[in-house]
Amino acid sequence: MRSHAGTPPSRRRFLALSAGGAVAGAAALNGCALQVSSGVSGPGETVTLMVKPDDISPELVKQAQKDIGVKIVTVRYDLTKLIGMMTNGNPPDLVRGVGAVDAPYFAARDVMEELDPYFARSDVLALEDLDPVNDLWRYDGRTQGKGPRYGMAKDFSQDSMYWYNTRLFDQAGVDHPPETEPVTYEEWLDSAKRLTRRKNGQTTVFGGSYNGVLTPNLLTSLTVAAGGSLFSDDFSRVDFTTPEARKALGWYIDYCRAKVGPSLVQPDPNAWDGPTYQADRMAMTNSGYWLGGLINADKKLAPVSRLAPAPVFQGDRRVSPCQAGTGLWMPRKARNKDAAWRVFEWFFGEAPAKARATSGWGIPTLKSLRTLMPAQEDYQKRVLKVQNAELKHFSVIAFTPYATADSLYALFNQTAPAAMRGDMSVDTLAGRLNSVMNEQLKRGKEQVG
Repeated sequence: MRSHAGTPPSRRRFLALSAGGAVAGAAALNGCALQVSSGVSGPGETVTLMVKPDDISPELVKQAQKDIGVKIVTVRYDLTKLIGMMTNGNPPDLVRGVGAVDAPYFAARDVMEELDPYFARSDVLALEDLDPVNDLWRYDGRTQGKGPRYGMAKDFSQDSMYWYNTRLFDQAGVDHPPETEPVTYEEWLDSAKRLTRRKNGQTTVFGGSYNGVLTPNLLTSLTVAAGGSLFSDDFSRVDFTTPEARKALGWYIDYCRAKVGPSLVQPDPNAWDGPTYQADRMAMTNSGYWLGGLINADKKLAPVSRLAPAPVFQGDRRVSPCQAGTGLWMPRKARNKDAAWRVFEWFFGEAPAKARATSGWGIPTLKSLRTLMPAQEDYQKRVLKVQNAELKHFSVIAFTPYATADSLYALFNQTAPAAMRGDMSVDTLAGRLNSVMNEQLKRGKEQVG
């Protein structure tokens, strides 16, 4: 295993990190809520995790100490702080990340440890047991999905799938979607319009929510579903004016203009779909399998809830990606790598992973743990049937290494509201997004070198 001792990577690379969007603080990457923990090879060792508050419970910290003899210290995840810690040569031992967008970004900046040698000698995490979603954490210097492994997802969803409430469909006289065949995006939006309820100028029931994990992730996936790519071959530019990207952007703006679901111009007071769906105030929610963790706990909601395949564009191929794949990665300059790897194994393959698998809050990223997914009730069996059929439509959709998703998200949020309100054409919006995002990507590419 190669050593990365010596001088820290150049300051230029760290400036590249911050230029990629550390300043877009409010637009946090919000993938599946990550339960993070850490552990060690020798008793009494300490492993530092940079995670978000919900990522690791105090109980899990205690459990790591008991199970593997490791003391875990947590530092709140903050990109600016992470860059500072790495620049000072004192990085955390493990860092939370959203594989779909963070893996190429950090790998291109040469600050992530290659984990292949660790996987090769692991008795816990066998390569043949890894679900293909973990390929989101691979990057070969050009394209995501190939090359060395830099991290692993804790669990995942196919984030273009959606849940729907049969009670609200029946009340509105709208036919249920087919169980394992996808509707088109156009049909989905038509149903959302018919399911929306308004009273005295206020929306009382959202017909459907479709925002993805973050808008850049969503639009990247929608463009592939339309048969194209949002990014150029070298990922240094976006082009929203290609027919495929224009179709994807146009559909999303139509969704926002129709006011059938939450958007920048019609925010959900709850800030996310879960409580609104649970209150029977949202008929469809573009949340993948992981929302089952909330639904299963509600014995009135669970029997009337169904999971449906990712929609397709008419005549185009079936695409069902993961837009998050939240997990952990190890900085190259981490000081306690063996101890950090032991935590990594424990978190992704032992007690915490088994507990997550039984919860319904995401699909396990080890194939051997799929048998633990909730299947006691008839409605759970139905969900599992739909989800298992959908797995074969998963593919890695590569993201640019030259900007963070949240920096592109911030640019989208500054540019798009006028189009969502109908005050700007989609073609004008496409040109403006190209201009502002390509300027950001150009800076990122220059700094990565």
